[in-house]
Amino acid sequence: MRAEGVLAVILPKDRDPRFVTIRRGGTLTDADHQLLALWAASCAEHVLDLFESAQPEDPRPRQAIEQARAWVRGEITMSQARTAAGHANAAARDLRGAARHAAYAAGQAAAVAHVAAHELGAAAYAIKAARAAAPEGAGESAGRRECRWQRDQLPEAIRELVLDDQRLRNDICWSVFDC
Repeated sequence: MRAEGVLAVILPKDRDPRFVTIRRGGTLTDADHQLLALWAASCAEHVLDLFESAQPEDPRPRQAIEQARAWVRGEITMSQARTAAGHANAAARDLRGAARHAAYAAGQAAAVAHVAAHELGAAAYAIKAARAAAPEGAGESAGRRECRWQRDQLPEAIRELVLDDQRLRNDICWSVFDC
């Protein structure tokens, strides 16, 4: 994991073929890729107010979430969604705490269009945002509530895939999926 001042890389060293589209040699269908993007966008949007309350004039994280959904609808390209992800990540760089994590969650959500495995990044950063926003001593329970909320939002078609991914990558995702 990288230092707190830089977006941490939480992708596995070896790509899981379940998160690589069929046309690129994996097993992920376009429909499931789109469901992953929508779920990631929901996770990020759930904590977006933590960014917007700190930076009300900065639309980049909200735009990244909107771009993730626009990609699913076929309105923009993967490259446009990836660019929006970079802008959301840039919005986070000079911040700390919940606002920073919420912006990173939005960036990860938009990046799902490019690499489906970013779905856990959106979820993990949203949980970190919820933990950071909680009153002192309540961070762990706030994180567990956020994790359970996220799981409740999972579409049945991708539920087992995401839950297995959480088990496999929990260690590199700050153990936030222990809920």
